Amino acid sequence: MAFGSLFCCGKSRNGKRSGKKDSPTWRVFSLKELHSATNNFNYDNKLGEGGFGSVYWGQLWDGSQIAVKRLKVWSNKAEMEFAVEVEVLARVRHKNLLNLRGYCTEGKERLIVYDYMPNLSIVSHLHGQHAQECLLDWKRRMNIAIGSAEGIAYLHHHATPHIIHRDIKASNVLLDSEFQARVSDFGFAKLIPDGASHVTTRVKGTLGYLAPEYAMLGKASESCDVYSYGILLLELASGRKAIEKLSLTVKQPIAQWALPLAREKRFKEMADPKLNGNFVESELRRMVLIGLISAQSKPEKRPTMLDVIELFKGESEEKLLNLENDELFRLDHSQGIFSSQDNSEFREKGSESTEERKLPL
Repeated sequence: MAFGSLFCCGKSRNGKRSGKKDSPTWRVFSLKELHSATNNFNYDNKLGEGGFGSVYWGQLWDGSQIAVKRLKVWSNKAEMEFAVEVEVLARVRHKNLLNLRGYCTEGKERLIVYDYMPNLSIVSHLHGQHAQECLLDWKRRMNIAIGSAEGIAYLHHHATPHIIHRDIKASNVLLDSEFQARVSDFGFAKLIPDGASHVTTRVKGTLGYLAPEYAMLGKASESCDVYSYGILLLELASGRKAIEKLSLTVKQPIAQWALPLAREKRFKEMADPKLNGNFVESELRRMVLIGLISAQSKPEKRPTMLDVIELFKGESEEKLLNLENDELFRLDHSQGIFSSQDNSEFREKGSESTEERKLPL
């Protein structure tokens, strides 16, 4: 498949969105320009590495900072994921989605150029190099929760055609200089035809975030992203990982840990210890309840991302009370949370969370 054939999304040749004035643009970079920007992809410029390859910090001739994703090896699979990500990013513009600056396809080199996110990802602040600094205070966590919800809602309800991300997780929500959330990494994204409720596809994603109907049957829908987002909310609230290793052989999904505490209304015990008690209890309760209702096993009972935004931003306390009275939170209700341990066999190679380290500047 020719790479250029994928760009049938209403853009003019220079990357400007046709029919709209003053729209941001993307462009084609030369390999020479990206070598210069990243100091020949120097190790000291490396921001992170995953199954896809590496991401490097760079600086263009005009002084603007960029992040460059460089595919590790060329293959038909890598080429397709590269093409999908560029096409999706070229279609969408939203303040809570990572911005495409351009791409490069010279020889077998495949590189995607983004805006540089100086505060890396949620993972680096909850579990990585910045975890002990506790830069994510409670206000920032609430803003990240709402901002990432708005970015995903744009994909589900406002993009044409609608888009399923398929890999929502803490390492794929980046943070700009103001700690605003930017949903990233669209290599697994799927475009949903008008009128379709789901698409059946090969399972891709990350252990701990996969919705059960997707992990077992390959049925991908907007609701699968809602499930993954629910897990992300529980991470933000508690500071725990999506799956905690309790011993060499026992692992506990975060939702299975959180649900019994929520049923007993022990919300304070669920707060990230790194917050040192500096959080708004009513907001913590809201975040946990939305996270759990989103990560329940039955897709038809999950909210849409528009519902999630309303639950976060709505003035009515009645909706939150109705949420807390849902059967999922009854002490005698034994169903509702899917064990991510059960879908480990579905994990794709190359979907490992990106390891991040401090950029030496």
